[in-house]
Amino acid sequence: MRLILAGGGTFGHVGPLLATAKELRRRDLDAQLRAVGTAEGLEAELVPAAGLELVIIPKVPLPRRPGGYAVRFPGLWMRAVASLRDLLAEFEPDAVVGFGGYVATPVYRVAAKAGLPIIVHEANARPGLANRWGAARAAAVGVAFARTELPGAKLVGMPLRSELARLDRDVSRPRARESLGLEPDRPTLLVSGGSLGAANLNQAIVAVAGPLLAAGAQVLHLTGRGKAAPVARAVRGIDGAERFHVLEYLEEMEMALAAADLAVQRAGAGAVSELACVGLPSVLVPLPVGNGEQRLNAVDLVEAGGAVLVQDGDFADWAAKNLVDLLTNPERLALMAEAARSVGIPDGAERLADMIEQAVPGA
Repeated sequence: MRLILAGGGTFGHVGPLLATAKELRRRDLDAQLRAVGTAEGLEAELVPAAGLELVIIPKVPLPRRPGGYAVRFPGLWMRAVASLRDLLAEFEPDAVVGFGGYVATPVYRVAAKAGLPIIVHEANARPGLANRWGAARAAAVGVAFARTELPGAKLVGMPLRSELARLDRDVSRPRARESLGLEPDRPTLLVSGGSLGAANLNQAIVAVAGPLLAAGAQVLHLTGRGKAAPVARAVRGIDGAERFHVLEYLEEMEMALAAADLAVQRAGAGAVSELACVGLPSVLVPLPVGNGEQRLNAVDLVEAGGAVLVQDGDFADWAAKNLVDLLTNPERLALMAEAARSVGIPDGAERLADMIEQAVPGA
């Protein structure tokens, strides 16, 4: 197969693209894959690091209001389209697989005009504009959440890295805690706001660090890039501060998920899918901006009983009143872990690869 994979901006688009590419190459060592992205998104760093060729096009979100960008948009759009036409002529792909984001819209439009099959994967419960347009013209549409409304959608789950998809937390926990410098038998809280971090989560957890540590817990706090120093300073001097571990980011997120008994995280599509897949109880705090997709991403996991949903503005008060009790309640955490696993889909990459193979002529 010769495929163009389009997606970028956030890890919610780039992560499933990379996991799917890895699965396609596992099945067919001769598969020819090209990724399309922008110079500004995470794909500019992560795609080449994964050994996948990246074709850069201009970032061309559709303008939503009059202004300077709206004036520049036609020129940027034509540059993106010209680059993509050159790519199609040189690479001669069998199909396009899109994962959403700004980069997907021109890719879908050029592919549709060229008569190429389009396969769409939508990670969020509420689909974005690019994937709504692409899905209406797609040969196949896969979604990560059952409640996602797109024409012809089939539930495939989220393509995850194999290290996460196959993680057995019970087996991996001792090694993960040792590797991360955590004690083997203490209640362990993981806090993560994603690669960029979440200031509100960081501040709220710092405020309850004393009670958490006094209760005998330990904390692995992934602050986001550039945000570790203020958190480390704020907990310094608290009794038990040696058990409050501060890192900006962790490449091997599976280690953190294996080590933890409970996670506090945003409700991005990738995070929700990972928590369900590995069966880690969580407190989900949706990002309070955007179109509300993070709250919708959390619904299935929360309704199953695998997570607690707390609004961003309420989280500091909620944490002060409830976090210690939840973290130190192993019986409730065990029930939440089982509930989380009940909605997890560990083989999302395999399901999407199956869908691609079925949609591509001669695959």
